[in-house]
Amino acid sequence: MDPGQVVELITPDTVAILGVHLWGQPCYVEELQSIASEHGLHLIYDAAHAFLCSTAKGEFLGNFGLAEILSFHATKFINTFEGGAIVTNNDPLASKLRSIRNFGFAGLDATDCLGINAKMSEVSAAMGITSIESRSDFVDANKRNHQAYKLGLCEVAGTRLLGYDAQGSNNYQYIVVEIDSGIAGVTRDQIVEVLYWENIFARRYFYPGCHRLEPYKSNSLYRDIKLPCTDALGDSILLLPTGTSIAEADILCICNLMRLAMDYFSVEAPE
Repeated sequence: MDPGQVVELITPDTVAILGVHLWGQPCYVEELQSIASEHGLHLIYDAAHAFLCSTAKGEFLGNFGLAEILSFHATKFINTFEGGAIVTNNDPLASKLRSIRNFGFAGLDATDCLGINAKMSEVSAAMGITSIESRSDFVDANKRNHQAYKLGLCEVAGTRLLGYDAQGSNNYQYIVVEIDSGIAGVTRDQIVEVLYWENIFARRYFYPGCHRLEPYKSNSLYRDIKLPCTDALGDSILLLPTGTSIAEADILCICNLMRLAMDYFSVEAPE
């Protein structure tokens, strides 16, 4: 998130700034906090990707803004099958959130706010504890896989692998590749097609942008909105398989298939 654009978008109706620590990469937390404080706005972070990630200064994500929200979905670094957590250093907010997740109860038979049933089940908690116990193994495997992809893609034209800042901590959970179709000679979707033929389920992340999905695309307020950066990234970003179950030989195969895709689609069709 570009702090400069945040300032430009603030209106009298703005009540909060929502930052996203995308793929475990920290936002410009100091700049966003300065903007929020100057304009009297709440600052909240989507930290779904950011468990065990930190800034370059070693400050772990989850400690910034009014609150940060973690995801424990099955695709995330810590997995409880589903669910997540809200983390905050604000004691009154933490107390209210604990009440909200339990029907709004503030004692045995009294409520002090509207609540929901958001308590974690025992089986989900057990899965989460198991994931936390294995966190070092996950980081090691993810980091090893990232290095293997880095070597495998270094000579694949038109690909740029997202790197990680060595000064901070990261879970290395995501293998993010940006495809430059002008250099590669093929589109990201054509590469995905070839990978799917071989049962390799690469993912077109954030595709299409929310503004191109319902209910927004039929809403007159959003139908004609122009988000060129979102569209460009949505058309070029590719997430490749990683995790503890993938081997270095598998990664080499995936990289070779990406080369094959470029060769296959770059051959001119016969007249």
